[in-house]
Amino acid sequence: MARMAEPAAPRRADRTPPPPPSTTSSATPRFRRFVALGDSLTEGVGDVPNPDGTERGWADRFARQLAAVHPDLRYANLAVRGRLIADAHDQQLGAALALRPDLVSVVIGGNDLTRPRFDLHLGLARIDEIHRQLHAAGATVLTATVPDGALLAPAARLLRGRIARFNEGVRRIAARRGSLLLDAERDEGLADPDLWCEDRFHLSPRGHDRLAEAMAGTLGLPGAAQLPVSTGPVSWDGVRRPGDDLRWVRAFLLPWLGRRLTGRSSGTGRRPKRPVLLPVTPLAANTDDAAADTGHTPATATTTVSTADAGTDAPDALTN
Repeated sequence: MARMAEPAAPRRADRTPPPPPSTTSSATPRFRRFVALGDSLTEGVGDVPNPDGTERGWADRFARQLAAVHPDLRYANLAVRGRLIADAHDQQLGAALALRPDLVSVVIGGNDLTRPRFDLHLGLARIDEIHRQLHAAGATVLTATVPDGALLAPAARLLRGRIARFNEGVRRIAARRGSLLLDAERDEGLADPDLWCEDRFHLSPRGHDRLAEAMAGTLGLPGAAQLPVSTGPVSWDGVRRPGDDLRWVRAFLLPWLGRRLTGRSSGTGRRPKRPVLLPVTPLAANTDDAAADTGHTPATATTTVSTADAGTDAPDALTN
């Protein structure tokens, strides 16, 4: 079978680059327009809801940390659960460029890795093109590798080799394009089961909070923690208890496989929860993040966490 052609660059309505980020007295960039791309991880599945009913997620939490340093920040989130690399390239990239961002997060690929016919070369080429266009538009790009899903979900052991090759490709893209990389595959803290939802695919509220903190550290925000990173495989010995795997297969894996076979997705018909740039309430000291309003516009569909929704696009949390 002939290899598919390299992806064409999406068209954008406004090719005027954003003004360069201003700098603070310490010569660190001042960000005014943050846009998040991705799937269920960046949408926020598994986290507590915002006042408007949308999931909070690491990107919302990170935006509030960013706004504490850059008070004039505005933030848009174009991520939708179930989305693939092709969706980020063909749909989200053009929408992001139209917003003229100076900071963009690109965390995508978990759903693709579960597809039997996933073309790794084409997927990485599309991710590379996303990074290229964002950098050409003057944006700083944040990205991340995919955690080793086999550490929690036993069925994901079959994907370990593919995940490792994908992550190596993401590292090369980040190095070549000058993107800031969070190497989640080597994050020792992911061995904590409290960071994950019961479905073992999506981050829990604690997990989203940790990812937001890790992204803040990757960007170099003042006061952000630098998370420990392992130079070798992370061990999760003792995380699973006898019988856990069987219960997980019955409750989550089998229903997810059924939906895959019928072509259903929890992302069908959904739109981004925050498609336009809006101001952000800064995260203040001793503030309950779950109780603060982030200024979201109402979502077109409710995103309350449920077993059905979490299981539909479960592999998103492998990145995502």
